[in-house]
Amino acid sequence: MKSEPQVYSIEDLKQENTTIWDGVRNYQARNYLKQMQIGDIAFFYHSNCKNIGIIGLMKIVETNVFDRTQFDTKSPYFDEKATENKPRWHTVKVQFKEKFEEIISLNTLKQQFTEEELLVVKKGNRLSVIPVPENTAQKILLMSSK
Repeated sequence: MKSEPQVYSIEDLKQENTTIWDGVRNYQARNYLKQMQIGDIAFFYHSNCKNIGIIGLMKIVETNVFDRTQFDTKSPYFDEKATENKPRWHTVKVQFKEKFEEIISLNTLKQQFTEEELLVVKKGNRLSVIPVPENTAQKILLMSSK
């Protein structure tokens, strides 16, 4: 799950402990959020910054949450077609789990994984939420403990 650290960083999550993962406005990314289950572990990925890559872990603690920003006319994520009775954007609540000692950079990920193994390394991929296959996730976790 990607976030720009100047908008919301892993340090912000660590301080708050839990947050609603709001602001996702891509249908495919939203559908990935809807597939998540309580207890799932997600990688926290810093994007659009100097040190791009996986910086830590978070746990899914609530699913099928309405993204309240869709109803907020002052929010950049406001959706005029969304209503309380027919919300369009669902998300999850996450809890801080761990910050890695060192970021696993995008360049490192590109060296270790193919596009089929890890979609985030695919050129042009801009999705903010991407599933990671279990075997790939296990390899990334091993990389984080080095």
